[in-house]
Amino acid sequence: MLKNLFGNSVIEKILFYLLKNDKTYPSQLSRIVKTPLFSCQTALERLEKGGVVVSYMEGRTRLYQFNPRYPLLKELTLFLEKAYTFLPEDLRRKYYESPTRKRPRRKGKPLG
Repeated sequence: MLKNLFGNSVIEKILFYLLKNDKTYPSQLSRIVKTPLFSCQTALERLEKGGVVVSYMEGRTRLYQFNPRYPLLKELTLFLEKAYTFLPEDLRRKYYESPTRKRPRRKGKPLG
């Protein structure tokens, strides 16, 4: 829907995901929105260079979230909220509102 405005669909998916989930890391985002990891990393770097998102390390994981100091953050989130209402319900549930693990599992930790 906003692909032409933002330049590509990956940035659109990242912005919608951050709108609904506050923060993410590239491999999580790649898995959820079914996009190659490199594309997610490149788009996140582009958004970070533009000041829209910021990244920080939590353990060994680099997390991304909206930059609270971005001067147009309020307007951007209002715009994204409005655009989000036009997304089909199945896409909203599938990509952005599904219950997902918020941080990676420790290596070697059993699943059960």
